[in-house]
Amino acid sequence: MQSKNKRAIRTALQTLAAVAAVLPALAALLADSALAVAAPWAVAAAGTAAVAAGIVARFMASDPFERLLDRFGIGLRDDTAPPSGPAAG
Repeated sequence: MQSKNKRAIRTALQTLAAVAAVLPALAALLADSALAVAAPWAVAAAGTAAVAAGIVARFMASDPFERLLDRFGIGLRDDTAPPSGPAAG
């Protein structure tokens, strides 16, 4: 699997984990209010957020976007070089 795809999947999983951490508090808030009808929508929004984060991460790993990020000094091109030095072996 390409590292670009791995990064996208990791980002989606991280987003899903962050949303899952907030869901219990959101459920408790919704349980005591008239907004309880919105609970299924909140779960759907959490899944959508994770998918959207993965898509954005994959787009950001594209070569043109990496070149743009390199201009600002936040690109990841230098981390794909083969390791060197005593720790490489």
